[in-house]
Amino acid sequence: MTQEDKELLLKDLSAKFPYGIIINVNGRNERIDEINPFEEIITCGFQSFDVDECKPYLRPMSSMTEEEYKEYSKLWDLQDEFPTDADIRFKIDVFDWLNAHHFDYRGLIEKGLAISVTEENNSYKE
Repeated sequence: MTQEDKELLLKDLSAKFPYGIIINVNGRNERIDEINPFEEIITCGFQSFDVDECKPYLRPMSSMTEEEYKEYSKLWDLQDEFPTDADIRFKIDVFDWLNAHHFDYRGLIEKGLAISVTEENNSYKE
């Protein structure tokens, strides 16, 4: 993993941290308890891992449901376009909403830095 990729991953994990982010590390699912961006360390329980060992579970933008899209579009005041990466503007409530719903708006899945959430592996369901 390049240093640029590590920084991008840490930035994304830090933004999602308040919403409870689950990662896959060494084949196990773990909830992040602490992020140390200066040492590039992720802590889960009593164990710490280098960030390049961790892959968060994120949702592709294309997995947005109709109900979620209605919520999302109210934030944007979008009328009838489905959101794309190009639609993301600098509006804090939009980013908060995307982070709370674990959407991958930075393209981490495509870069191999995250795992796409599916119905089968959705650890976020309660």
